[in-house]
Amino acid sequence: MINSDNISIVFTTKDDKNIAYHVTKDKKSVDISREILAHKYNFDPANLKYMDQIHSNIVKKVDKRSLYEKCDALVTNMKHTPLMVMVADCIPMVFYDSKKGVVAVAHAGRVGTLNNISANVVDMMCTEFYSKVQDIQVILGPSIQKCCYEVSTEMAHDTGYIYGKEFVKRRYIDLQGINKSQLLKKGILSENINISDICTKCSNENYFSYRVDKRCGRFAAIVILK
Repeated sequence: MINSDNISIVFTTKDDKNIAYHVTKDKKSVDISREILAHKYNFDPANLKYMDQIHSNIVKKVDKRSLYEKCDALVTNMKHTPLMVMVADCIPMVFYDSKKGVVAVAHAGRVGTLNNISANVVDMMCTEFYSKVQDIQVILGPSIQKCCYEVSTEMAHDTGYIYGKEFVKRRYIDLQGINKSQLLKKGILSENINISDICTKCSNENYFSYRVDKRCGRFAAIVILK
């Protein structure tokens, strides 16, 4: 948990149970998990904003809704409004600009990453909320790392050809490295990019991994502007 004067960032674990409706038929269990989570981290569950994530690069501005369909990133300057992204190997990304009071979350799987979702978030923060790129900080949370993210031979070849051979080793892709390179190209300062080195597949840390168990739950990154 990161807790500053005006921003709170939380990465949940298996201890917080599954917080995603789409991977279980037991809706009540998710309701309970989210209520416990809200109490644990001191936010109103009625204010929680989350997505019907579809592996895209679509970014939406938050309004009064709770659920945002067909997107993979949310941005807001609304206070006391938790934004949540749900993952189990994909990269949970958190963006924040303390100076302008703007926060965002993004779901960066392979499709979102290769379609530059991180740059789209930065664009919305700057154009819609007047952030300056040098003030934006980004956290890439626990996720499957280049040690374990194996794809097809064709996908590995195409990724290396388009994004650079430094991001591919045999059939393993460095999604974190690609996202960082995209952020740097947008003008985000290197020192403002924080990347977790926890691999959700092989580290044995307390996070769900789809590559380990396709029936697993989802953990989350949550950011709140206080």
